[in-house]
Order: sequence, then structure tokens, then C-alpha cells
Amino acid sequence: MAANGGAKKDFFISYTGADQAWAEWVAWVLEAADYEVVIQAWDFRPGQSFVRQMQEGVECCARTLLVLSPRYFQSDFATAEWEAVFVKDPAGEGRLLPVRIEACTPPGLLGRLAYTDLFGLEKEVAKERMLAAVILKRAKPTTEPPFPPGRAVAATKPEPRFPGALPAIWNLTHRNPNFTGRVAQLDALRAHLTGGSTAAVTQAASISGLGGIGKSQLAIEYAYRYRGDYDLAWWLRAEEPGSLAADYAALARALDLPAKDAAEQAVVLAAVRAWLEAHRRWLLIFDNAEAPAPLKDLLPRGETGHVIITTRNPNFGGFAKVLPLDLWPRAESIAFLGQRTGDGGRDADALAEALGDLPLALEQAAAYCQATGESVAGYLAMLTAGHGAELLAEPREAERTVAAVWAASFARVEQESPAGAALLKLISFLAPDAIPLDLISGGAKHLAEPLAAAAAGPVRLNQAVAALIRYSLIRREGEMLSLHRLVQAVTRQRLDATEHNAWAGAAVSVLNAALPAFPHNTFDAGVAAAHDRLGAHALAAAEHAAAANVALEAAGRLFNAIGFYRRMRADLAGAKAAYSRALSIHETAFGPEHPKVAIRVNNIGGVLREEGDLAGARRAFERALAIDEKAFGPDHPEVATDVNNLGGVLWQEGDLPGARRAFERALEIDEKAFGPDHPEVATDVNNLGYVLREEGDLVGAKAAFERALAIVEKAFGPEHPNVATCVNNLGNVLRQEGDLAGAKRAFERALAIWEKCFGPDHPHTKKARANLAAVSKP
Repeated sequence: MAANGGAKKDFFISYTGADQAWAEWVAWVLEAADYEVVIQAWDFRPGQSFVRQMQEGVECCARTLLVLSPRYFQSDFATAEWEAVFVKDPAGEGRLLPVRIEACTPPGLLGRLAYTDLFGLEKEVAKERMLAAVILKRAKPTTEPPFPPGRAVAATKPEPRFPGALPAIWNLTHRNPNFTGRVAQLDALRAHLTGGSTAAVTQAASISGLGGIGKSQLAIEYAYRYRGDYDLAWWLRAEEPGSLAADYAALARALDLPAKDAAEQAVVLAAVRAWLEAHRRWLLIFDNAEAPAPLKDLLPRGETGHVIITTRNPNFGGFAKVLPLDLWPRAESIAFLGQRTGDGGRDADALAEALGDLPLALEQAAAYCQATGESVAGYLAMLTAGHGAELLAEPREAERTVAAVWAASFARVEQESPAGAALLKLISFLAPDAIPLDLISGGAKHLAEPLAAAAAGPVRLNQAVAALIRYSLIRREGEMLSLHRLVQAVTRQRLDATEHNAWAGAAVSVLNAALPAFPHNTFDAGVAAAHDRLGAHALAAAEHAAAANVALEAAGRLFNAIGFYRRMRADLAGAKAAYSRALSIHETAFGPEHPKVAIRVNNIGGVLREEGDLAGARRAFERALAIDEKAFGPDHPEVATDVNNLGGVLWQEGDLPGARRAFERALEIDEKAFGPDHPEVATDVNNLGYVLREEGDLVGAKAAFERALAIVEKAFGPEHPNVATCVNNLGNVLRQEGDLAGAKRAFERALAIWEKCFGPDHPHTKKARANLAAVSKP
């Protein structure tokens, strides 16, 4: 649209660099409506005077549109732009058009002009409001004009995303509508990130170790405030290695990467990191990291995106740019209480003093006042009267303040919803984040009343959850619950010894029921998915039960399951740690000579063998064998397992006669116990085939591998990893016999099975690929 008065363009867009995303969206909408626009991001030429180009832009346009935010008024260039126009239009007859993209008060002369608000609106509403504001008089027809013949079609660039819209890949929680202050910290965080740094948000040393200072909320607010700068924003729970790896791996599914279903988690993590290193405009937030080391291999190299780390640990200086986060200034505390409760006067000041200006404590207090109708003065009176002081026996000052706040909320929940109070006690023995509601409902039979009845039906369970949400004790995202770790700690400390032990035992029982075992001690994708989802909770529950010396058998079973999962994921160090915890617990529970102890010793031996510690593995298997022979006699299947494992070590050590005797003994026991076609028999026969092959008896080895193959195919189907093992072993015998065609077919089949089950980079897959290459050479 040509401008009146001889001007060549309609609008000059005046903005500051921090608001470029909004400015480009505004310019796009105007040009789409047939206006002609001048905007620095598209029209200013590098290498030429910025001031001169700015002056020319203002003069060649009939009107200047101001993109207003608090940052706009801090920019000298932006001020110069609007002042140059104002001089020519002091009466405000339309040459200046202010639009606000955030709440702000235009200063001085600008305050006289009417402005249009675009923030807080849906995209289409914002577009309609802005176009209505710029229209003076238009003669646009009601239908689209015919396409002019012979006219060239101008090239177009893709429409910028509406600055109010979220990135396509986004898993952050909802924005806190009551976020208050932190302007300097947000500006500093922005400066760190746009300067190419990783930023770590941590507490000041004076409150080191205390949660609730607002680190996570600051990161969330930053992500929402600058969401227009990112195409991907991803939240990762970094406190525990299992949840950190699971959240990082989940990004592979969100990105639909080819490696998203790989069985070996390291392959998935590497694929995500490689994608991030090859793309721009992304933001990762590692929340509640304990130390730099677990993040080292996950942080993308280079400067293709931005990383925020929230942590209670101030020692991230050599790893990231540290941004200390302190208590709220008193003015922000008072403003927050006034916004939430309507009382921002002397009582709010006194309450802020009593709560130590801790954001989480103030949030809890405001939630209590809102839920109950209690006044700020009344809440302060409860605190000063000593309610909740008994929560912590020897607290630090800030912890005692938080405990006093939560005590009031706990008391109200116990009165209003006994089931809600019981739910809080149960989940205080789990990991703090991503607690599935179906874990609670599925474990109803392991719970005491009143929670058992509430968990048995969705309506009553939702009522219990709602009671906790009312006092901000938990958060709900879809079908997941989360709560602050200090809420958990204070809840556990309020319990007497009997109740504490009962809830610790209940948590272990619920997890034991929900976490399935790997069938036949082999990888299963469905079971692995359950461990991805529940592993952090299983670990927390087992740790609490072990510390309380309750439900030790169940706690040991959870540690053992965690160890097996980690071993399947090729995390041998993690597997050994979990197996060792299971062994220690069961030694305490049953004594050192119990058969359950033998199982745990066997598992540790398996990890030691995979690590190459054959001497340690041999000692473990010999100990397990001695325990089981004493408990069951020499011909029990548990003894066969021990003998079989010991034979594997002897074979690796080169003691073929000893290995053969062990495998033959295991085979004899298992055939007698299970019959000739059981999977345990297949394991024995397969292992015996290794020895026969090493001894040069290829005929005997081939017969052993073929028998083992027939058993596992019948037991598990033709595409099970155990089938691939037998097929691969058979291929090695065929290669030694000179049947390269048969060997090639065997290796191709083994490769296809392992690649499907474990992915292309698993050790088994690589082994089959190498074998296939060896027989495929011309």
C-alpha cells in the first residue's frame, strides 16, 4: 500500500534487539496485508552507517510503529527513533503507532499516546488487533483480485513463528503466573547465553544446599520469555543419572531420530548429542544437577544452542558461567504476597521477615492463605506461636522456616483429606519427579487405608491429589505427580518410627509389584521401558527401606532388578553397584550362607566376568556354588547354574578339561530336573559346544549348537537374541569346516536378529557384522 504524502513506504519498525522476534512477526503481518515496511533485520546493509540507515528509514516512511517493552526504553537508539518522529508530530496525529508486547508504562511524552496491546493473546487475535490499529482508510476489495498475467512471482521467505507460540519440540511445565522479580538475574542469564556460554543457576554460598530458592522457576521463566528464539526447548531431570539419561534419550523420540529405539542407551544418547551439534536454535535445561561430571558427555560441543543448568552445587565455575541466585529482596517478597493475597502492607513485611524471603516458603504461605481464606496476619500469628517447630530436631535456620510453613499446610490436608495426607507420605519415599498416578492405583492392594480405597478408583484418587495441589505441596502434569524434595524430607521427618517404616515398606511393595522381571534373564523391550519409567522410584524406595532396615527382601529384589537392567544396557559399573547393594542387604537379612545370597553373588560374578576380572568372577562363582551345594545338595538346578557359570570362567582361562567337566555336570543336572528340551539345557549344551570347538571336535560342537538352537527356537521363537547366539556359534563351526556359504547365511541371520533387538552399535551386533565380513571377502 503506497503511503500518503509522497512517502515511499508505510511503516518503519522501531524496536530493540532483544525484541527482534516480535518485530519480525509484526513486519511480516503488515507486509502480508499489503503494507510496505522498513525493518533493520531485513533492510539494513552491513558495513554501512547504522545511524544513517536508521535516519533514512524513519524519513522514508509515513509512520513509525514502536515495539514497546521494558527493554525498549533502555535503548538509546530506540529513543532517538521515536523522538525524531515525535518532533514532526507533536499533536499525535498518527505518525507514531505504539504497540506493547509486554506490560510496561511508556514514559514522558509517549505516555500521552494510545497504544495497542499484543501480549497475552492468541496469534490470530493479536494479528487482527494489530491490523485494526494500523488501518486509516483502506480500499481493499472483499474478494481476491485476479492474478495479473505475465507478472513475475516474487520469492518469499517462510513466515516467522508467532512470538507467543511455543516451539514445536517443548516439554517444559506450565509457566508460573505468579513469577515475581528476578529482572537482573534474567538479564544476566540472557547475556551469558547470547554470549556463547553455558549458564549454571545456583544458590549463594550462604544458603548452599537448600532448595526452594527459585532456580527452576527462573529457568522456566527464561524459556517462556525467549521462546521465540528457539525451535526446541527440553527439560531434563539431572539429579539422578537414570532420570537424566532417560530424559535425554526421550529427546530422540521427540526428534524421531533413527536410533530412538536402540537397546543400548549410549547409542541413543550419542545420536541426540550429534543432532544438537548439527542444529541451531535449541535450549536444554538440566534441572537439579548435583555435579558437573554426569553432564560432561551429554553437553553438545560447539555453540549451536543454549544450555541452562540449575544446581544446588556452587562449584560449577570450571564447567559453566555461574549465576548465583539469592533470596528475594524484601520489596519483591512484599510485592509477591500482595499479588497473591491482596495484603502487601506491614503484615506482609513481617511475614517475609519470618520466612527469610525464601521464594518457596512465600509461595507456600500464599497458597495456604488463598486456600483457607486465612489472613497474612493470621498466618504470621500461627508461625510465631510455634506451629511446626517440631518438624526438624536440629534444623538449619532456613530449613526450620520452610518446615514451619509446610506444617500448617500438612495439618490442613490431614483434616480435609486423610487419603491426600497418606498419598503425600507414600510419594515421599519415591523419587520427587514424574511419579505415575497408575503406579499408585496399580499398587492399591499393597497400601493401608485410607489410601488403599482412594487408589482403587480414579475419582477418589483425584480428590486426594487435589487436596495436595490446593496447598502447592505437589504438582500434576497430565498423569504424573511431582513434589519438592524438601517436602518429601519434611514429610518423612514428621513420621514416628512405626509409621515411617510402614510407608517405606509400602513404597517397596508397590514398586516390586509394578516392576516386572526380565523373562528368562534376557533383554525385553517392554520390561526395559518399565525400568525407564520407574527405575528412579525403585531406586529411591529401595534406598529408604534399606536405611530403615525394613522390607529387606523386597528392597534387595529391587536393587537386583536395577542391576540386571543396567547390565542389559551395558552399564557394568552401575550394575555392579546395584548388585552389591542387593548382596549387602540380603546378607544382612538372611546371613552369608543363604541361597538368596548365592543368587546375588552369582550376579556380581557375571559382571566381573564381563569386565575381564576372571579371578574375581571365579571367587564369586565358587562361593555361590559352596552355598548352594550346602543348601540343596550336589544335584540341584541352582547348583547347575553355579557350575555352568564357573565353567565359563574356566573356559576363558583356557582350562578346557575343567570347563568341559563343569558344563557336562550342569547339563546332567538340568536334563534330570527339566527334561531334554528346556532353555536351561540349551544354555548348558551351547556352552559345551564352545569347549568342543576349542578342542577341535567340530562335529561334536556343531551337534551341540544345533541342539541348543532347536531348543531356543521352540521356547522363544525364531527372532529371539538367544537364537542369534546359537546361530552365530553354528556359523563359526561352519566357517572352520570350510562351508563359507552356510556360515554366511548363519551370520546374516544372527546379524538381523541382534540388530533388530539391540540396534546397530551393540557389541553382539558388531560381532556378527565382523563375522559376516570375514566370510564375505572374495
